[in-house]
Amino acid sequence: MTSAAGPPPPGGSPTGAAAYADSFASESPAQLAARNRALTSATAFGTPLPVEPAVGATLAVLAASSDARSVVSIGSGGGVAGLWLLQGMRPDGVLTALDGDPAELRAARRAFTEAGMPSGRTRLIFGTPGEVLPRLSPGAYDLVFCDGPPVEYSGQLPGLLGLIRHGGSLVCHGLLADGKIADRSARDPQSVAWREIARTLREDETLACAVLPIGTGLLVATKHS
Repeated sequence: MTSAAGPPPPGGSPTGAAAYADSFASESPAQLAARNRALTSATAFGTPLPVEPAVGATLAVLAASSDARSVVSIGSGGGVAGLWLLQGMRPDGVLTALDGDPAELRAARRAFTEAGMPSGRTRLIFGTPGEVLPRLSPGAYDLVFCDGPPVEYSGQLPGLLGLIRHGGSLVCHGLLADGKIADRSARDPQSVAWREIARTLREDETLACAVLPIGTGLLVATKHS
């Protein structure tokens, strides 16, 4: 796959190790085009920022290491994260992406089409986690990726964990954004939701958990086999 380095994330150019990690995770022309559209949408309409290149590459590695055939993405992110996940999944793997924003789903569909992804490898569903998760098969997924505001899915953790098979992982993106999760005086809804998610996953004895300080942070919880 031809690759090209993606742009630095908004809010200032990364430096040092972060800059190297993003430059190491080079993106294809289709990924770069999807990222640019997502950044434009975030600026104009306040939609979620796309995952950083280093985060995307980590998602591809997590999908590859689990030989993922079935993956769920909570939030379509304009297709940026989805393209990385598909890159790491098995060639016959299917990505299910759900989003309550039809414009984001359309952007994801465009990204997958421009990347030449066969239509059978993606399933795009309009709806919130509360509406869609009950329709998905329990224990049938190798990886579940949660993007976007944690308040939108923090109340759905039992259902999210119920989707993954033994040995599968739940991956949540963004918990280190703004550094507020470690500031106990921060009581905004997002910070509170992140603390509740992190505490719930860390205290679950059926899970092995870690925080990966790349991009705006990944919280990874793998279900014991």
